[in-house]
Amino acid sequence: MKNITIIALLLLSFLIISANFSDPQDSSKFVLVLDAGHGGLDPGCIGVFSKEKEVVLDVSLRLKKLIERMHPDVEVVLTRGTDDFIPLHERADISNEKNADLFISIHCNASVKKHIKGSETYVLGKNGDEENLLVAMRENSVILNEEGYQEKYDGFDPTSPIGQILLSNYQHSFKEQSLKCAGLVETMFQDVDNWKSRGVKQAGFLVLVQTNMPSILIEIGFLSNKEEEKYLNSELGKERVVTNIYRAFRDYKESVGK
Repeated sequence: MKNITIIALLLLSFLIISANFSDPQDSSKFVLVLDAGHGGLDPGCIGVFSKEKEVVLDVSLRLKKLIERMHPDVEVVLTRGTDDFIPLHERADISNEKNADLFISIHCNASVKKHIKGSETYVLGKNGDEENLLVAMRENSVILNEEGYQEKYDGFDPTSPIGQILLSNYQHSFKEQSLKCAGLVETMFQDVDNWKSRGVKQAGFLVLVQTNMPSILIEIGFLSNKEEEKYLNSELGKERVVTNIYRAFRDYKESVGK
């Protein structure tokens, strides 16, 4: 019995020592989740020759590579790294399970008004106008591709304007930090030659409601605008978009001191 007690104490001591000497970088790393919108059976917005799901995946992969090269202390997690359809709640789950410090969802925009162009960055909040409402409805409608979406999202109807308005009234605990990050993104886009920033906006996005950290959704440009679609699909355009988001991330990370 005495020998068993000694062995048990030695084992307990080993476990305590192991816990104390676990890799400290794991807890100190800044965790960023990059969410390339849409994917798989959901193409997102469709331009003359390109699809949103393809453009934003390319941008996300480039951004991940740049951030990892410039910031070895950052862990970058992709919600999708291939052309797959990932339900909105699973994108949020990935972020929450990783205990992420920041969530960035990347999208392309579209409008029936073909002349409209420029970037806009959203945080969760009350819809400011009809355009914001329509953007949120379009992005939230992807849940229609999910089997049993009504149960997964507590009966939420993505086709209902009233439902969108109620969703936008949800108060996010990280709104202030989200607004700071969104503002940095649009500042960077505003500094790009011939690029129009449409500013920071608020609307009810399901994917932002379910994240437990500062979260933003970036519409990098309009595929419905022929000039902008061409630019977003060019090497120069993609590199400029990636650089803008990277610089905003860099400044945000520095501002939070992690």
